[in-house]
Amino acid sequence: MDAKELARIIREIGRGKNAARDLNRDDARALFAALLAGAIPDLQLGAVLMALRIKGESLEELAGFLEACEASYPHLAAPAGKVPLVIPAYNGARQLPNLTPLLAHLVAREGVPVLVHGVTADAGRVTTYEVLAAMGVKAAASREEAETQLRQRGLAFIGIDALAPQLAGVLAIRQKMGVRSSGHTLAKMLQPFATPALRLVSVTHPEYVTRMREFFTRQGTTAANALLLRGAEGEAVAHPRREAAIDWLNGAVVETWCAAGSANPELPASRDAAVTAAWIHEALAGRQPVPLTIAHQVACCARASSAFGGEPK
Repeated sequence: MDAKELARIIREIGRGKNAARDLNRDDARALFAALLAGAIPDLQLGAVLMALRIKGESLEELAGFLEACEASYPHLAAPAGKVPLVIPAYNGARQLPNLTPLLAHLVAREGVPVLVHGVTADAGRVTTYEVLAAMGVKAAASREEAETQLRQRGLAFIGIDALAPQLAGVLAIRQKMGVRSSGHTLAKMLQPFATPALRLVSVTHPEYVTRMREFFTRQGTTAANALLLRGAEGEAVAHPRREAAIDWLNGAVVETWCAAGSANPELPASRDAAVTAAWIHEALAGRQPVPLTIAHQVACCARASSAFGGEPK
């Protein structure tokens, strides 16, 4: 992207929340492709990321950005005859124990291959990677290793650095800027498979539920199939103390699947990774009750995978 074109884009998106103009999909795709490739100088890069954070991304911009992201890394092969579930893990836990690994194991038990992708460390938070490691689940070091793990055990974790290195570079800018960027939204929307897959999409703020619902239904294609929810502290696992409401976004159709959850479920004694891992082992063995909201989420994942063409048991 040449300097004049980049300056034009910054003028469009950099006029503040009320006066900024949205980019069309082609411009958005070109901008994010340049960003992923490291082809934007630092000064303009900071301007672009802050302008987008202040303005907010339009649906057309998100579509263009996501197209650039998906074109930037090689996709995985799913186990034959299966529609896998994709779980993003980018927020970690600050207060509650991180039960995303419990969800992943329970869905895999239903015969649905589960790929978890995310960060391996986040200061002040307990990541899904850390809990899985404490459970003895080795992270995949490459796309090929993740494919092997999915075939052999039906569950794999791969760090964003190994899955999509260019996007990982965008996420790392947070350490310099101090705030999240559009890259963090896009990481939660990735579809890392070359064949159809079901995405579990989590948002933190209620207004993003509406935006994500619009994004995934406006495409009017089964490729957009996703389960959408407000997760626990931003993780894509149902909050154990909140009523579970999960949107099934099936092309242009929206169905909301609800279930009442336990008000005070038993949870691990702390959010420490080792403590959480030990508790999850107990839950998987039937010696601890699975929170009802998570049990409902597991049922939704199996139901959606089956409706989407998968073969859960």
